Amino acid sequence: MNKNRFTRLGFILAAAGSAVGLGNIWKFPYITGENGGGVFVMVYLLTVIFIGMSIFIAEVVLGSRVNKDSVSTVETLAPKSKKYWRYTGFTFLIGVIILSFYAIVVGWILNYIVIAATALPSSVSEAETVFLGLLKEDIVSQLIYYTLGFLIIAYTISKGIKKGIERLNNVLMPALLIILLCMFFYSMTLDGFHQAVEFMFYPNFEKFHASSIIIAVGHAFFTLSLGMATIITYSASLGKDVNIVKASISIVTLDTLIAIVSGLIIFAIVYSAGQEPSKGPGLVFITLPAIFYEMGSIGNLMAIAFFIALAFASITSSVSILEPTVMYLVERRKMSRTKATYGVSAFFYLLGVFALLSNTNEFSSALTFGSKNLFDWLDFVTAAILLPIGGIFVALFVGYIMDKNVVREALIPFMGEKFFAIWLFLIKYVAPLAIIIVMLNETGILKF
Repeated sequence: MNKNRFTRLGFILAAAGSAVGLGNIWKFPYITGENGGGVFVMVYLLTVIFIGMSIFIAEVVLGSRVNKDSVSTVETLAPKSKKYWRYTGFTFLIGVIILSFYAIVVGWILNYIVIAATALPSSVSEAETVFLGLLKEDIVSQLIYYTLGFLIIAYTISKGIKKGIERLNNVLMPALLIILLCMFFYSMTLDGFHQAVEFMFYPNFEKFHASSIIIAVGHAFFTLSLGMATIITYSASLGKDVNIVKASISIVTLDTLIAIVSGLIIFAIVYSAGQEPSKGPGLVFITLPAIFYEMGSIGNLMAIAFFIALAFASITSSVSILEPTVMYLVERRKMSRTKATYGVSAFFYLLGVFALLSNTNEFSSALTFGSKNLFDWLDFVTAAILLPIGGIFVALFVGYIMDKNVVREALIPFMGEKFFAIWLFLIKYVAPLAIIIVMLNETGILKF
């Protein structure tokens, strides 16, 4: 077997590992309850199928046709008169910008595995003090765990497709699923499980607005790792005998199921403790640790399992973010994989250090520009501007620029003429328009 090729299962686990990240486990559950529960889940599933899935398949088609880095892929598939489209392949740079601040969160999670195993905070107020102390004052601890996370990510990439990425995902993704399933079955025994189901699935039309649709579209797009050449790059290491449509459906289904199961687990625990859901870091790093403490010894085990699951999800996502850049440097710049990995990692590690410092009391004023610090600016620019642009480029290239016969040959055997026509309509018209609306909403140019 080619050492630079994924097996079918390896590709599914690697791509799912890329898609399954922090957003699945603590963003999706919250935005579901905030935007209408069951009706939001229904809209989200529809947008995953008709928008997220269409672009996901488009990226798999690109990667699997050429089996090269993203820039070479677009260059090869673009007509001679439109070679400027090769710049679409450089969307891999978006990923490493994301990694510079995403790896900081990986560091927080690794730190909380230690906290869960040693001394959980005994109350919400103490948990808030612990988290804010880490974020704003404890620079040394943040740097230690941030560095550890980055080294794990870089080492995995340096070992290549088979020995690094596939091996990592073959271990971590099944382990993640086992941990979540065990926690899910336990959560079903809690008093708050019924409330969790109602919170996530009961249609609450009072909370559902036009903006909820935009949020659903945006999350469906971003959760699948689209627009930054990750799926293109992973697909380049895919065997020719793989049914790319079935593989895509498997990945998207797994990604969605993990988001739903994670939400039920988290909110069953929260409601059982008589607490109300809170947003973002407050839920994961403040509310839950205090609740785990109140649960006694089982709470310690749950806390360790929960933060290990978070770590697994965030590491597999981070690895996928870095690989496209490394693959480009190896194939186009003829660098060794080790040199390419640690070279690009060092550059964006330093950017991440500044982003980390921008959250601290000591350096926040120097690293704040306008209304946001560096960490928040990196998050905002990539999520609201760069990723949507990357997704639009893919949709337009596959829908309008790429030879339609090549696209047909890639997909007709797996989906037939009827579904191919539907997919082509979605990729040419629906997906670009939806992403543009999301981008305008995220940047504040157009608000719903």
